[in-house]
Amino acid sequence: MGERNRQSMIGEVVSDKMEKTVVVQVTRKVRHPVYSKFVKKFKKYMVHVESVEPKIGDIVRISPFRPMSKRKRWCVREIIRESVKIG
Repeated sequence: MGERNRQSMIGEVVSDKMEKTVVVQVTRKVRHPVYSKFVKKFKKYMVHVESVEPKIGDIVRISPFRPMSKRKRWCVREIIRESVKIG
């Protein structure tokens, strides 16, 4: 068997209050079936953190991972953009 093509997603970290876990919100744009206007859809994922330490507001790439718990099946692969602190 060949190697599977595994999907990855890009989202924003919205919570980092847990140990070794962050909550990432992934946004996608979907065309409305009747009005043909683009609508934003959001979904939150519980994501495992290993080597990198993302903070709230960071943009990260997540990919599928072995199940760690009931809702945690993703892992942070890289931080694409760090959040900017104002003040």
